[in-house]
Amino acid sequence: MDWVSSLIGGILIGISASILLAANGRIAGISGMVAGLLPPQRGDWTFRVWFIVGLMLAGAVASSAAPQLIGAPPRSLAWLALAGVLVGAGTRLSGGCTSGHGVCGISRFAPRSIVATVVFMGVAIVTVTLMRILGAAS
Repeated sequence: MDWVSSLIGGILIGISASILLAANGRIAGISGMVAGLLPPQRGDWTFRVWFIVGLMLAGAVASSAAPQLIGAPPRSLAWLALAGVLVGAGTRLSGGCTSGHGVCGISRFAPRSIVATVVFMGVAIVTVTLMRILGAAS
């Protein structure tokens, strides 16, 4: 039944991204929200901070309410921090993150988002296939 949770989560992300765009004219791309914090922009900074705080609070609430659904981190904090830095660097290179391109960009028919999504999904498919062939994934 993992697919049900994933489906519900995807629907909620799509609805919330649509509400943000319709109500505020803003795109819910996480890397764009974070990138807009530095340097701080007058009038925009507060919205971005609250958006990021809301994401963290939602994760904390979910982790407290149903820790069995969240699970333990698969690696140490140091590995997670390194992964976060690498993901952040990748999002800057690609001009956005998976949520920005995949959810928000494709829904607006943005050509660069469509290309970016095809590329990162293709790389993910190749990576998982190779890891399974090499026995590195379960």
